[in-house]
Amino acid sequence: MNHTRALWYVASRIAATALGGAIIGWLLGNVWIGVAGAVSLVLGWHLFNLYWLDHWLQDRSNIDPPDTSGLWDDVVSRVVRLHRRKRYHKQRLLEVFRELRRSTAAMPDGVVVLNANWEIVWFNRKAGQLLGLKRRIDQGIRMSNLLRGPSFARYLAEERFDEPLLLEHGSDPAVFLLFQVVPYGVGQRLMLVRDVSRQMALETMRKDFVANASHELRSPLTVVTGYLETLLQDDDLDPGLRAPLNEMHRQAQRMNGIVNDLLDLSRLDAATQEASGEDIDVPALCAVLRKDVQARASHPELKVELRTDAHLLGDYAEVLSAFSNLVDNAVKYTPASGSVRVVWEADADGGARFTVEDTGRGIPPEHLPRLTERFYRVDSGRARDAGGTGLGLAIVKHVLQHHGAALQVHSEPGKGSRFTCVFPPRRVRPARGGDTIGAASRFG
Repeated sequence: MNHTRALWYVASRIAATALGGAIIGWLLGNVWIGVAGAVSLVLGWHLFNLYWLDHWLQDRSNIDPPDTSGLWDDVVSRVVRLHRRKRYHKQRLLEVFRELRRSTAAMPDGVVVLNANWEIVWFNRKAGQLLGLKRRIDQGIRMSNLLRGPSFARYLAEERFDEPLLLEHGSDPAVFLLFQVVPYGVGQRLMLVRDVSRQMALETMRKDFVANASHELRSPLTVVTGYLETLLQDDDLDPGLRAPLNEMHRQAQRMNGIVNDLLDLSRLDAATQEASGEDIDVPALCAVLRKDVQARASHPELKVELRTDAHLLGDYAEVLSAFSNLVDNAVKYTPASGSVRVVWEADADGGARFTVEDTGRGIPPEHLPRLTERFYRVDSGRARDAGGTGLGLAIVKHVLQHHGAALQVHSEPGKGSRFTCVFPPRRVRPARGGDTIGAASRFG
């Protein structure tokens, strides 16, 4: 029944009842008493229906809906339909929730649901096993109160969830857990926890093997290199042997370079904390790099632009190794007719950037994601001819990670490449002594 019809229906019922009461009152000698009595009966009937409707709504799961007629029958019918629809959707929601809980309980990873205050709303069985959580005790507790540690607290506070967090949980035996937070909804977070102890053990075995093998190779290589140098210095050496001995000496030196790079990588892998805060004069370091390039017999034009006099806080030897690797690569793969540009500049947020840009042949885009892998070469034959070990960019990446920095690479085939080391503000300090370079200083 639509609204207009319902209004006319109620009005006609009241009018008919009032008319009937008026007739009865007229017969009894008082019309108004008859009308008042009839209207009272209508109101009483409506109040009675309203009472039964309220009584049914309070206990509608156990009581049948009231049997009425007219407009109240329409009201009760609509309420019943709404109640049944709500009960159906509630049942569907419960089934979906139970299915979700069953599926997350079967996951090999831990799942913890957190609210906007990082309080535990729900967790599956695996999360309870990995983190030692108890459902009746730990639900509603802040996650940072259960997992104490500066790195975990900083991870939650900064809310930079693009990368997972690796934590050592426990000591005997050590358990390594990988945390990944996924925001969803309004202020809700889903935290995934994975046990990566086996992967970490295998990674430790790999690092130990590389480090031990490199140490074992260093001594015999030193002996071989020494004997080859002695033989090459002999004036009575058969001319026919000089060329192969020179090649052997070159290859032995290349192997020495690989061993040294592997040892450097092993040392960087073993570092569990960021580098110390030694003051590094980057403008002076750029001058050293420039002299090293100019000492070569043939090299492209080198331009150095110092747009800030800021210093870095870090390990001087590591930073020098990273910067020299980038400059060395740019010089190696840029023809003598080309140019290499080195830029040291400040960022708007207080950080700084060290950029090496060349006009070499460039790197195809499919190779860019793998450039920092160990021994990965874009052009194996050309890289070996240039004397590269295939470990330079891997060292650069690890050095930057050790300093909380990042490496950005941009390259176009035929146009050259640009490698940028981006340092955070906490690693940048103004030059001591008040010396300034100015807006931009260039030397080449």
